[in-house]
Amino acid sequence: MTMPPHKLPKKTAVISGGGGGLGTALSEKLQADGWRVVLLDLNVDHLSHSATQLPLNCDITDLRALKDCCAKILACHDSIDLVIYGAGVTAIAPVEALQDQAHRRLFDINYFAAAAMAQAFLPALRASKGTHLALTSVAGFAPLRHRASYAASKHAMTGFFASLRVEEAAFGVRTVIAAPAFVATNVGNPDADTDGLTRPGAAQDAVDVVTPEEAADIILRGLKRGKLDIFVGRVARLSDLMMRLSPRLYDWVMARAIRSERQT
Repeated sequence: MTMPPHKLPKKTAVISGGGGGLGTALSEKLQADGWRVVLLDLNVDHLSHSATQLPLNCDITDLRALKDCCAKILACHDSIDLVIYGAGVTAIAPVEALQDQAHRRLFDINYFAAAAMAQAFLPALRASKGTHLALTSVAGFAPLRHRASYAASKHAMTGFFASLRVEEAAFGVRTVIAAPAFVATNVGNPDADTDGLTRPGAAQDAVDVVTPEEAADIILRGLKRGKLDIFVGRVARLSDLMMRLSPRLYDWVMARAIRSERQT
């Protein structure tokens, strides 16, 4: 009589912005691969609760609420193996039209919440020798027209996690930065608020758009291959190449796009 193979415990991933298109796509693919997921978002009413999926309502800009939520997750799971920092908003406007309140709120969501969440899960990821996965953007390493505040927050996020990568490598922890160009997560549904902040993935000027499912495939495939920097989409790869070889060329392309827009 042959004995059944030993069943390994499920690994656990925590995803901020888990109620959005890319967060949901990553969650589904991780679960299909045998993972358990915890999804954090402001609104999780549309997410199902199952043996492998735990949606949690959390305002990540409320640092006390975020710390309490992280503590509950840590108390309920033996290990945390992957933390994905995917919550984010954007503001599409020239600098002259940028509202101060929008600029500050954008940093609270895109940068400060991610940094606080990373600190909360540092010990757990050290114990599991797990992975931080920061979902930044092309705007995290290159300028992007009409998105100065968004680019600034993503540059800050990239700098934080690139530095964390160096620090945490000594503990056997990987820190991966994924930079999508345009992911169609909210096409036709920007859901802009009074400050001018909008949900990502709804831009009308997007090019070379990939679906959330395609983006999730690229990101998770990069994780399995051990990549530390993952560029999602042709525009992301090309932008990285241009910024490394000729930043002036990249600036010229951006400036030409703005001139063309003003002439129409």
